Amino acid sequence: MTLDQFRHVADRLLDPFVSLSTRLGLTPDGVSVVAFALAGGAAGAFYLGGQDPIWYFAGAVLVFLNGWLDLLDGALARELGTDSEAGDLLDHVLDRYADLVIIAGLAAGIGRYALGLAAVTGVLMTSYLGTQAQAVGLDRVYGGLLGRADRLALVGLTGVLAAAVSAEPAGLSVVGWLLAVFAVVGHVTALQRFYYAWKALS
Repeated sequence: MTLDQFRHVADRLLDPFVSLSTRLGLTPDGVSVVAFALAGGAAGAFYLGGQDPIWYFAGAVLVFLNGWLDLLDGALARELGTDSEAGDLLDHVLDRYADLVIIAGLAAGIGRYALGLAAVTGVLMTSYLGTQAQAVGLDRVYGGLLGRADRLALVGLTGVLAAAVSAEPAGLSVVGWLLAVFAVVGHVTALQRFYYAWKALS
């Protein structure tokens, strides 16, 4: 399960937005910063969602916008011919901080800090193994059960669901179950990426 295999479809859908961004004089780094700001807003909304579920819907919208801009910054850099290692570094650093604040907001909103810690370590290890493969001379790894695009989609859908559903099957809210999925499947995905890299290097 990974949405990254549909990246070429997203690139085609981005074309008009890339053209508009170019006309407006936007820069890829600027788009990356705005995307991170939206992630911070989503984290705040998810925290407030623990008291008033309508905030979960606001957080979902901000997460979808964050994901869209995360695609746009790379497409814009390629269009302008300004893609660089420095830009790639900034993008990845802001993406990791975005992952951190979004999951922290979700966990804090429901008071499940241990589950949040387990979830965020799974997410960070998944991302780390994807780029570490590149660091040792392989292609960057996007595969596995749960890539970043999948996570953002699940967070957004969970936000919409949490705004409408208050049931807690097995004592966990919808958000709690999402964190549990990230905790388990995130580490499984990291191990999948490790196995791919290890096998390729051996």
